[in-house]
Amino acid sequence: MSAADEAIGQREQALRRLFRWPPRWPLLALPTSLIVYMLAVLACDLALIGWELAAAPPRAADLLLFGALLAAAVICTEAKRRLGQPFGVSQDLLSAWWLPIALLLPPLYALLAPFAVGAVSAVLAARARRTLVYRRVFSSAALGLAGAATSAAFHLAVPNAVLAGPGAERAWLTRPPVVLTAVGCAIVFAAVNSFTVAVAAHLADPGEPVRTMLCDRETLLLGLTETCAGILVAVTCALSYLLLLVVLPPVILLQRSLVHQQLTAAARTDLKTGLLNATAWQREADAEVARALRADAPLALLLVDVDHFKRVNDRHGHLIGDEVLRALAAELRRQVRESDAVGRFGGEEFTVLLPRTGAACAYGIAERLRASAAGLSVAGAGARISVTVSIGVAVLGQHGHDLFELLAAADAALYRAKDAGRDQVRVSEATDACP
Repeated sequence: MSAADEAIGQREQALRRLFRWPPRWPLLALPTSLIVYMLAVLACDLALIGWELAAAPPRAADLLLFGALLAAAVICTEAKRRLGQPFGVSQDLLSAWWLPIALLLPPLYALLAPFAVGAVSAVLAARARRTLVYRRVFSSAALGLAGAATSAAFHLAVPNAVLAGPGAERAWLTRPPVVLTAVGCAIVFAAVNSFTVAVAAHLADPGEPVRTMLCDRETLLLGLTETCAGILVAVTCALSYLLLLVVLPPVILLQRSLVHQQLTAAARTDLKTGLLNATAWQREADAEVARALRADAPLALLLVDVDHFKRVNDRHGHLIGDEVLRALAAELRRQVRESDAVGRFGGEEFTVLLPRTGAACAYGIAERLRASAAGLSVAGAGARISVTVSIGVAVLGQHGHDLFELLAAADAALYRAKDAGRDQVRVSEATDACP
């Protein structure tokens, strides 16, 4: 190798080290469209902040109310952090504080509030849990835009709204038309924030339906709770700042109840697939088996195993293997009833408990699951990855009289399916004649 070639090689290595973005800059590992969108949202938010600062300089009364509401929001955030943080995206009641800021103060404060609370929360939780900075910033910008839209709409609809303060007229917020306007503006807040975040989520994962990102039953219920809490806090602040001490404990209690529910659900869920984990599935399955025995009702159990899953991990890596498991778990959940208990038993094995299901019907369900699994494909590095599954079936009363015996019978049937060539369904020995 010549000196010139060696110099070029060293330069290329230096450039690779310099521009090795994903490990050092996680934002740059995202899709380009998502990066552009997030930067556009942030730029819009910052531009509005500059516009509002130039148009309406802060007033002392506004700053006092803003500080009081920020302090309450920070206290709620700290109470949530001390209780524990659910894995993944968690829900909170901080909108109960964003909404009063948007209704009672100019749009400037609605734009600034999420950044202020986010900065304080980041300092308080710095040692407890690291969060990607770009996610915090984008979330704050989305909340700021939603709050600014809400504030502008409310002050446009109620131009004579008077802020709380010594000697101020405070009865305006208790009038029915104003309350209804505030509720409508709360819907604007939820819609703008949900849409902004949903667009980002769709750009990050185009395969996920937008409808599921925008709302579901739990999200709507949470939004209703936040709206009610926000309106109550706004009315309270309009009457007296000191009444914040009265509404703060109930909001904290509501938020702790919400977080506790999320933590309870997380303790039951397998993190990779979203299905029940082995402990939670066994608890539910024991209860279903006991119920079926008391009622003399049929019940079946399926044990599903991915064929040659080790090859997927070896050829494509464990991250792609996890994607395969997630896709298969989602398909299993779609193919069975809501009342059926689906769990991850461990590794690449899944369990499906079918209450009120006899041998023939259980075999038909197992065949449907096998066929749908064979039709799945997951995008890998330049290839589509497909897998097959083998399934063992056991029926209560015929192959066992408790959960342990059913699992043992289904496991034996599963290994018979594998020995027969895989991608097959086998029912336990006693009912091989079952169609």
